Amino acid sequence: MSTPARNHFVVGGAGFIGSHLADRLVERGDFVTVFDNFSVGREEFLAKAKESGRLTIVRGDALDLDLLKEAAKGHDVVFHLAANPEARWGLERTRLDLEQGTIATYNVLEAMRVNGVPQIVFSSSGTVYGNTAQPCGEMDLGHLPISLYGASKFAGEALLAAYAECFGLRAFICRFGNVVGPRGTHGAILDFCKKLKAHPDHLDVLGNGTQSKPYLHVEDCAAGLIFVLDHAPDAINVYNLAPPDATSVKRIAELCVAASPSPKARIDYGQTPQGWPGDVPVSRVKPEKLAALGFRVRHTSDQAVELAVRAVAHEVFGAAK
Repeated sequence: MSTPARNHFVVGGAGFIGSHLADRLVERGDFVTVFDNFSVGREEFLAKAKESGRLTIVRGDALDLDLLKEAAKGHDVVFHLAANPEARWGLERTRLDLEQGTIATYNVLEAMRVNGVPQIVFSSSGTVYGNTAQPCGEMDLGHLPISLYGASKFAGEALLAAYAECFGLRAFICRFGNVVGPRGTHGAILDFCKKLKAHPDHLDVLGNGTQSKPYLHVEDCAAGLIFVLDHAPDAINVYNLAPPDATSVKRIAELCVAASPSPKARIDYGQTPQGWPGDVPVSRVKPEKLAALGFRVRHTSDQAVELAVRAVAHEVFGAAK
């Protein structure tokens, strides 16, 4: 017997991850309302999903609680993906993560409460584990976040847990690795390719290149979010969504140079292992809990990066190498 189509409300659905998620949801016959202010997201990212006739777009900001309450009516599930897309921006505007992270998450939860929307899938981050190179499982929270971005994700998780307990919502929290792939709007790969387009002879890299993190392909990310929603059993569910391995910044820089029109460009590294204040130089997460539920990512970290470099290089330079 087929599963009835669900009505999904995707906050930040025109962005990098959200648009890939929308594609998957409409492909399986569900209906999607994308709520986005298009500050970073793009309507062209949604072109494929719009062709299905099952996608609706609402232009709005998650800081507008009244609009959010109205738009969330009649939905079965919320996917909350909206956030400050670049952690470094919080160094210049210290309220950014408070507003785009913590307050926006409160608004989403409150809109759900008043409308009786029962389930929320939240995009969290491995940055909640703080500055530790030890592989972290879901209960390893001995180190607090060191970035304002990570702090906002940690606060968002706490709000979800409180709303689940106080108002009976079901919460699905996914702590991502560094998500990469086509339609990327931020991150090292896009940053490196843009730098090489502007200055083809050299690439400046923040940090000494030894930084290494798990990179998650965006297709695996979207698939994992849906899998957790469909299979996680508890009122409050927390899962790491990332490969078990990692890729160095040095490797990413080399791949971006090789994929550029200037494959002999010089790479100039910084002197410190930390790229910027708040950056975690080395991170690892344990995906075993999600694997036990039945989901494993298709791509290793290195494979995800290689695929993403090809896609982003094509987007930035106009031709794949």
